Amino acid sequence: MKTIYLCAICNVSSGNCSEDCAFCTQSAYNGAKIDTYKQKDEQIILKEAYLAKQNRASGFCLVTAGKGLDDKKLDFICHIATKIKKEIDINLIACNGTATIEQLKELKKAGIGSYNHNLETSREYYKKICTTHGWEERFQTCLNIKEVGIKLCTGGIFGLGESNEDRISFVKSLQELKPTSTPLNFFHPNPKLPLPHKIMDTNEALKWIRYTKEKLKNSIIMIAGGREITFKDRWMEIFDMGANSIVIGNYLTTKGDEPDRDIQTIEKLGYSIAQNCQ
Repeated sequence: MKTIYLCAICNVSSGNCSEDCAFCTQSAYNGAKIDTYKQKDEQIILKEAYLAKQNRASGFCLVTAGKGLDDKKLDFICHIATKIKKEIDINLIACNGTATIEQLKELKKAGIGSYNHNLETSREYYKKICTTHGWEERFQTCLNIKEVGIKLCTGGIFGLGESNEDRISFVKSLQELKPTSTPLNFFHPNPKLPLPHKIMDTNEALKWIRYTKEKLKNSIIMIAGGREITFKDRWMEIFDMGANSIVIGNYLTTKGDEPDRDIQTIEKLGYSIAQNCQ
């Protein structure tokens, strides 16, 4: 029986990011209308962690806006991670941008089991979607994560205007990193984003899920942002293509489907839901 891993996201800090990533509604450059705040209240984060566990998620991701970790962010993520781990048995994932080996060691001590840092797209195409930092910084952070012994979660976004050659190059870079899990997002258009307002064709998206799984046989392939608008009522076909994980609930700045509905669909298909990330 195929096992499906569920993951929930907590947007710890939202918006006002100084980076100019063309796909991101949290970038101050893009001016998208989203909720912005510096730091979510601890009790709200704990409540979301409990809800994630209740909804059978085996992973709970603590996400902060911005290029990378600084001392203040690091202290808070370590603090809230320690608090969650004392109360809830769930794999904690940090997603806080670029990070040094020293910073990652502190996160590991606090109970962070995985770190998510996406390459986003190919080395060649990245400069067309972000000018405020380079792709190489992202790749180096992924190497740092592996060196520290935290599980690496890295993937990216399809549908940013990249070519098929870019997609192949992107997946090849993922192969070099051998991540434990690979989140695949599909571009979600927003009127304020400087990219074509186009949703990727469903069949095309399914093809690239299958291609990624063929090249990353040992990685958990997680379908994340854009699942609802890209696949609509065909989203369960992602599992036939090799995906074995989804994000449940809301994303960072966009709404997701109700977790109960996703769980019912998964169980109707005859799949089991993972109890943990082991």
